Amino acid sequence: MKVLLIHGLSRTPLSLLGLEWYLQQTGCTTEQFAYIAFAETFESIVERLRIRIQKIASKESYGIVAHSLGGLLIRAALGIGSIELPKHIVMLGTPNQLPRLAPHAWRLPPFRWWTGQCGLNLTNQAFFTSLPGIESPYTILAGTAGPRGSWSPFGNELNDGIVALSETRLSDQDQIVQLPVMHTFMMNNSVVQKTVGRILSAHY
Repeated sequence: MKVLLIHGLSRTPLSLLGLEWYLQQTGCTTEQFAYIAFAETFESIVERLRIRIQKIASKESYGIVAHSLGGLLIRAALGIGSIELPKHIVMLGTPNQLPRLAPHAWRLPPFRWWTGQCGLNLTNQAFFTSLPGIESPYTILAGTAGPRGSWSPFGNELNDGIVALSETRLSDQDQIVQLPVMHTFMMNNSVVQKTVGRILSAHY
């Protein structure tokens, strides 16, 4: 079983090494896709990803695990041309709806510099509207350990500290897997890793 892993915004492939190791222990072969948001446009990253997926798909069946922005990159890449679709996609904390914190983060110069066009896209409803859906089977995992209350930007809504539960939803039919984890390090959680492994094994 081949699994392509894609990290989130402001992270690197190092962030997925724990999950990658776990999947390898379950019998998966893995690859990671890397990008640097401040050095590339969203479109150039998507094109590189499309080429990588096409190369994998031409040789064998595959699955995808994508953290945060990685899920949006996958949606964009799979929507270009004709590519053999993955057996299953697992999205970890991906904001499939405009995340309410993004416009606030964009006001900070370090965030703007470090995230570039990818960060700007997260503040733009037109960007989310333009993204294609997903034709292959997929599962969304969302964290629920974020702060709630009158002082929280999420109010009483379940969230992972960065993305609200409702912001991960791609379709009204989604059965989102909710786990008590935070956004940034959710892929290091043993329950998340085991859940991802079970989901992928069920679709091969």
